[in-house]
Amino acid sequence: MIRDITIGQYYPQDSVIHRLDPRTKLVGTLVYIISLFLFHNFMGYIIVTLFLAGMIHASKVPFRFMVKGLRAIIVLLMITVLFNMFLTPGEPLVQVGFIQITKEGARIAVFMSIRLIYLIIGSSMMTLTTTPNQLTDGLESLLAPLKRVKVPVHEIAMMMSIALRFIPILLEETDKIMKAQIARGADFESGNLIKKAKSLIPLLVPLFISAFRRANDLAMAMEARCYSGGEGRTKMKPLLYQMNDYRAYAIVGVYLAAIIAMGILL
Repeated sequence: MIRDITIGQYYPQDSVIHRLDPRTKLVGTLVYIISLFLFHNFMGYIIVTLFLAGMIHASKVPFRFMVKGLRAIIVLLMITVLFNMFLTPGEPLVQVGFIQITKEGARIAVFMSIRLIYLIIGSSMMTLTTTPNQLTDGLESLLAPLKRVKVPVHEIAMMMSIALRFIPILLEETDKIMKAQIARGADFESGNLIKKAKSLIPLLVPLFISAFRRANDLAMAMEARCYSGGEGRTKMKPLLYQMNDYRAYAIVGVYLAAIIAMGILL
């Protein structure tokens, strides 16, 4: 399951989405996430599905690779569905004793699970098509106006980029440590909740040590290269909008207008 997490990974490919400016992808992803909560009808889901399918097709990232990331949220997805089905009041569909499933609860459970799935896939597509360096540059450029109020924009963007970059590394390290501990007789599956929590100690201790060691190595490498923040730094590849970026903004604008219209009219 650890290897199934796709957020933070980069999938190299030559596609129109990969070639877009990172600022375009960041703004588009933000608009997409907000749009998931602007409607409450079936037509809105159709528009979101068509938009997301088009973006996945344009990115040339295999659909199976994106869906693989959903395995890591199965538990969260099941909790969301069950809570909405059993705790939402309304017209009963199925009732066994004091437990009942309402029509409104089933509807909300289905729609919320679809939103959660679309949220994970859409967020994953941004990191799958954008390198950590591009994310840093794009985020720093978008937050540049905050420099006027003394906000350390470059440092914030750098920290977020490092965090995203280290997600797949730490997941891979966790997988290696888990396999090594299982080979030594560790059991991470059987037993009650307390026993399972105690069994994670042989996994968490070496993982934290490895994470701190990597952080120290990174800090030393940055100091050795005379890194001192964003003041006076230049870009090897300055960000420049191309015609495809303006087209992408237009598509996102039309998509958002359609979502808002569905939320108001229906």
